[in-house]
Amino acid sequence: MFINVVEIAKRICQAKLISGDTAVDCTMGNGNDTAFLCRLVGQKGKVYGFDIQEDAIKNTRKKLEELNFIESAEIILDGHQNIDNYIKENVKLVMFNLGYLPKGNHEITTKKGTTIAAVQKCLDILEPNGIILLIVYPGHENGKKEKEALESFTTKLNQKEYNVANICFTNQINNPPELICIEKICPK
Repeated sequence: MFINVVEIAKRICQAKLISGDTAVDCTMGNGNDTAFLCRLVGQKGKVYGFDIQEDAIKNTRKKLEELNFIESAEIILDGHQNIDNYIKENVKLVMFNLGYLPKGNHEITTKKGTTIAAVQKCLDILEPNGIILLIVYPGHENGKKEKEALESFTTKLNQKEYNVANICFTNQINNPPELICIEKICPK
């Protein structure tokens, strides 16, 4: 069960999302997570995908077209911190796979300031019992700063409104990725 945090995040997605739901991939990269989310929400659902790199947009569009998921997705060339300019509805799940574009320019990474701004805005559009998943890579300098900022931010979230869990592999070397989960508690 505990293969790595990406697989744990996927299992949470599978447990949470059903056909017709709305989800967000805040860091499309090569489109793997976007395609995965599209498969889960089905043709009746919707996945919004964000990235700031043209290569990520092209790679994701190509993957979604090959898998016949393009109709379920809205691909957005913009930073995730601008999510409120595009999404006006509540969403069930938001996924961030932070860091840099695999096989891309490692100098272009997500940054703590824009990530925190995006998470704050995602909390506002998250439906009750919805989840935000943040896969964090503390093995590079910006990833380490993001991890510290996210931990500081999430520890201050009101426990009557949100459950927060941090999953990390404490016996692995070389700063393995971590998973921060934020669940919006359903009002009673």
